[in-house]
Amino acid sequence: MIYLELHFTITPYSEAAADVLAALLADAGCETFVPEDGGLAAYAQTNVFDRKAVDAMIQEFPLEGTAIAYTVQPAPNQNWNALWESSHEFLPIQLPNGDTVEIRPVQAFGTGEHPTTRMMLETIMELSDSHVKDKTIIDAGCGTGILGITCMKLGAAHVYAYDIDEWSVRNSEDNYAHNGLTGDIRHGDASALASMPAAHLLLANINRNILLADLPAFVSSLLPQGIVALSGFLADDVQILRERAESLGLNYISHRQLGEWHLLLYRK
Repeated sequence: MIYLELHFTITPYSEAAADVLAALLADAGCETFVPEDGGLAAYAQTNVFDRKAVDAMIQEFPLEGTAIAYTVQPAPNQNWNALWESSHEFLPIQLPNGDTVEIRPVQAFGTGEHPTTRMMLETIMELSDSHVKDKTIIDAGCGTGILGITCMKLGAAHVYAYDIDEWSVRNSEDNYAHNGLTGDIRHGDASALASMPAAHLLLANINRNILLADLPAFVSSLLPQGIVALSGFLADDVQILRERAESLGLNYISHRQLGEWHLLLYRK
């Protein structure tokens, strides 16, 4: 694989701005993010990188008063798999039942520290008795696999997961194995749902555009009374996501916010 290396300068710098930037860059083909002084480094495969999308995103950046500049150049020719293996440590997460989840992240998300992941984990804990233990779970856009692994550690009967990014699929597989689990993890988009059984709980920590596009497939993949948790979006996206979910017959349960990020919970 041939990669591009991008360096972004954020003025004024804040962790919130870096988080939002990384989330938006993922839509433009960036895979791996590394914090830097005053900004963020990102890597993208040359055949999927969308420079026009990056430029448009910077022009319309949702945090007012934030300026972003960047440079792009070919990344050094190196063994990316070896680099990933050597530069990421497993991060432990303690569960209420005394068990531990250990995650080695490829990207900035899915370590348990990002606000969207934290809200998802809190939601899973709250639903552990009713919609996790002995239940079927779908992890849509699984990333590191942290959500599905947590569900399995809390007693889920089956977890099915998919991600459009090959690195994320591999990262999930490695994390499942490291936690002593075997996951049904597939490479692809929401079309993968058609070959999965209906779920009691569907977790989708992605971004607004993908959530809007894939919500009909999510609804079809839920059992009656099944619950879908949606996160990965900002305040300006909440109303349009609510309208979309409710137009598809989903029943509103609750809304969380942590920092700039939001989560919506719905029942079929």
